[in-house]
Amino acid sequence: MSTIVEKFHDIPTTCISDTMEGLNNLDPTIKPLKESYKFSGRALTVKMPVGDNLAVLKAIGEAKPGDVLVIDAKGDQYRAVAGDFILGMAQTLGVSALVVDGVIRDISGIKALDFPVFCKGTTVAASGKAGLGEINVPISCGGTSVFPGDIIVGDADGVVVIPQQSEEEILQASLDKLKKDEEREANISGKPEALRQYIDSMLSRTSSK
Repeated sequence: MSTIVEKFHDIPTTCISDTMEGLNNLDPTIKPLKESYKFSGRALTVKMPVGDNLAVLKAIGEAKPGDVLVIDAKGDQYRAVAGDFILGMAQTLGVSALVVDGVIRDISGIKALDFPVFCKGTTVAASGKAGLGEINVPISCGGTSVFPGDIIVGDADGVVVIPQQSEEEILQASLDKLKKDEEREANISGKPEALRQYIDSMLSRTSSK
């Protein structure tokens, strides 16, 4: 039987976002390095000061297979939180993806790993390792609160956070929304008259408010 994390994997982030009224999306500037990247997993959170990534290494060492590293790097775009060597270690130890409110480096090497990375971009500057930072604490990443163990889902459109306390309800609502979307597509796509009726119904609904 599939776990709830696996069930979220095949639902588009747009659909999940709609069920949460767009309140748990990360900043849209946090994008996948490849549009083909898609993941779901539970958050292993990292709070790091700008330019000090030792906490990232600690998190990798403590990660369980399937965990997603979600890093609060304060949006800094000068110093990278990790390069291809560190992310290669994360991949080897079973981390399923990296999401960071910041940047990475060694982009060619990271793309060669085919490891899902969602970030604000790339830089040439490395971080130091003074030893500050925390893991498995509540953080803000991309303007959204993330708690350890929250389900994180990412695809070409971005990243959403599903709070643990309501994950079952959000899953069911997302599946219902996906089914309705698929039925709507089947009923009106490529059918001019059905499309006109749909547009008219949307316009009349809006004008009646």
